[in-house]
Amino acid sequence: MIKKLIERNKKNKQKTVPSPYPLPTLYWERTLGTLLLSAFIFLGSLAPVQAKLNIIATTPELADITRRVGGEWVVVESLAKGTEDIHAVPQRPSFIPKLNRADGVVLIGLEAEHAFLPALLEVAQNPNILPGKKGYIDCSQLIRAMDVPSNLSRAEGELHPFGNPHYTVDPRNGALIAQRILRGLIELDPTHQSAFEKNHQTFINEWSAALENWKKQILPLKGLKAISYHADMVYFADFLGLELVGTIELKPGIAPTPTHLAELVQRMKKENAKLILREIQYSEKTARWLAEQTKARVATVTTMGGAFPDTQTYIGFIDHNIQSIINSQR
Repeated sequence: MIKKLIERNKKNKQKTVPSPYPLPTLYWERTLGTLLLSAFIFLGSLAPVQAKLNIIATTPELADITRRVGGEWVVVESLAKGTEDIHAVPQRPSFIPKLNRADGVVLIGLEAEHAFLPALLEVAQNPNILPGKKGYIDCSQLIRAMDVPSNLSRAEGELHPFGNPHYTVDPRNGALIAQRILRGLIELDPTHQSAFEKNHQTFINEWSAALENWKKQILPLKGLKAISYHADMVYFADFLGLELVGTIELKPGIAPTPTHLAELVQRMKKENAKLILREIQYSEKTARWLAEQTKARVATVTTMGGAFPDTQTYIGFIDHNIQSIINSQR
């Protein structure tokens, strides 16, 4: 029975039933062509998906300003942490793939990142973010550097040949930093220039209002004599009107000796220095000991954003430092 069914099926497959309404081959070709053309027109009418710029900033405050200027068209990460010493940031392996995929790198410059960035850029194999390329956004290009050394002897400690790189702590430089970042983002993505310029102006309006408020708050600080741990407060002191009379370090990057600390105590007493600027990445114990010896007040400050909960933004970073100093003198 099964054998008969199989044979019957074979015979049925061999029979063809002509269609009462045969359609020529040309009809199907034309129909298929029309459908494909309609599909292309529909897809072409859709707005293209715009990829966001992938930006790596070396510090949290630069990352914040980049986010403010770039808005929805950027994704930004920071390499350094706010509590770290910018001159001693570890060369973490995780940094390499981030830099490899980056469209741009935003940096302080003036060799602030000398301990980690040049080597990372070399191994990241991303020619678009090397010095001289449009993806290399050096924010120091618009800054007038202070403390440019005339003597580069190693005996003078860790010197920066192009000048002191710690300019981000001076709020007056906020607009210059934002301007350089704006220019860099436009070069990388000119199609969103108007959006970047609008975001930039919004940031500048907030920065300007904050700056005017800070200028009023710091008036009582003018002429106050102070020391810092490292020579990283020169720009900030200039804004505040402080007179720096020394550093806890023997020389830039060289730890203090007992003899140096004893001499510093005498100098502070003689100069009537009432403020010790203790950067978060340096020893609190030494700063407190000096305060006990001299009756000076300690203000804990940060050279980068993100070191404290209220310093996640550039404006918050500056405001924290100013309020810390004001509160120390009350």
